[in-house]
Amino acid sequence: MPPAPRPFPYRLIATDLDGTLLREDGTVSARTRAALAAAVSRGAVHLVVTGRGAPGTRGVLEALGYRGLAVCGQGAQLYHAGEDRILTSVTLDRRSALAAVEKAEAELGPLALAASVDGLDGGFLAGPGFVAQGSPLVLEHASREELFARPLTKLHVQHPTLGDDELTAAVRAQVGALVDVVLAGPGMVELLPPGLTKAVGLSLAARRLGVARGDAIAFGDMPNDVPMLRWAAHGVAMGNAHPELAAVADEATASNEADGIALVLERLLAG
Repeated sequence: MPPAPRPFPYRLIATDLDGTLLREDGTVSARTRAALAAAVSRGAVHLVVTGRGAPGTRGVLEALGYRGLAVCGQGAQLYHAGEDRILTSVTLDRRSALAAVEKAEAELGPLALAASVDGLDGGFLAGPGFVAQGSPLVLEHASREELFARPLTKLHVQHPTLGDDELTAAVRAQVGALVDVVLAGPGMVELLPPGLTKAVGLSLAARRLGVARGDAIAFGDMPNDVPMLRWAAHGVAMGNAHPELAAVADEATASNEADGIALVLERLLAG
């Protein structure tokens, strides 16, 4: 009998969605699907770790036939795709968030806001002037008061003249004692509960799966992925990665459009 295939070098493969696993059209290439399937067949677990809330993640996971755990909302939600339920959830203190917005606006001028509502029936509420820059999220328009009316996982802020990196740094300098501030994508500067990161949600999921951080490889593209790549034993930056993320990665691969994840997995499978 031929020898059994060697186990995959890592027991856990953590991937971001937008800009990483997903191409710009929102799909996953056949090559990347095949590489993930091959790694899973050799004992690895694929874990999606995304900034999207669970409602905005469900459709993608369904299309992938994904049935396991997923870390959503920058680590705020642990979602079980097979059971279609949120197992754990962390919400943003709305009084602290409102105080942070008011403090930031006192220095920077008016901000456009949006909110990610907690729960499987939660949506993405866009306040006056907020523009989703290429976001796949379905927007519901709301007044500023309505943004704070329901439990939230995070707030999103935009400024009429400041760029994403500049706005992230400016808001963090003003309100870093009240909330955490992270850049998650174009036009997506986010206010999170203090201490919440993708690494927090990833570590919770890993414990449930019985996997240690030393057995994990992680792929990402934006600054919000930095804690996840630092948590994993091996962090991979996509070819389209933000410089802040690329600076902390153990290696760089091709872009999300050029099967960057598959290239790394295929190499490990063949090694």
